[in-house]
Amino acid sequence: MRRIAPEIRPIIHKATYYRARYESPMGPLFLLSNGESLLELAFEQPSKDWQEDTKAEPFPMTMTQLEQYFAGTRTAFDIPTKPQGTNFQLRAWDELKNIPFGSTISYKTQAARIGTVPRAVGLANGQNPLPIIVPCHRVIGAHGNLVGYGGGLNRKSALLLFEALVRDFGPHPFPVLRTAS
Repeated sequence: MRRIAPEIRPIIHKATYYRARYESPMGPLFLLSNGESLLELAFEQPSKDWQEDTKAEPFPMTMTQLEQYFAGTRTAFDIPTKPQGTNFQLRAWDELKNIPFGSTISYKTQAARIGTVPRAVGLANGQNPLPIIVPCHRVIGAHGNLVGYGGGLNRKSALLLFEALVRDFGPHPFPVLRTAS
């Protein structure tokens, strides 16, 4: 076996990951980053033991844009993201970004747009690691019913009502969502 000289061995860097807590009108949101891109936005505190650092990129930009969204002055997010998923999931999540603020589409419509079946997009959307930023809450059942949302149907309903209000009447702060204790 040939040995590699110490001066030409590759340097392997262990990746550093960061987390931050953002207090939203819907309750706390937990942001996870690799120091360059937003990897996840979670409604529950993640079990990942990542370094707490609210100044890590892109947390400051993300928090500013979330503030604007919840104030009713931002309708789309422009932050670096890097969601982890299969090629199919990435395609499904990318299509979610094409749903206009304050609008909804059915799982059937989303499925047709990417050439698959509603059940497949429902499963992919259920794994969306960036809810709100990648607006899976804008996808509803075929008959207008609210179905499936990782953050709970109460949050999905609140987000849709908020966006409809802003769309119809202009900027309006998000009402605080009361959750059962």
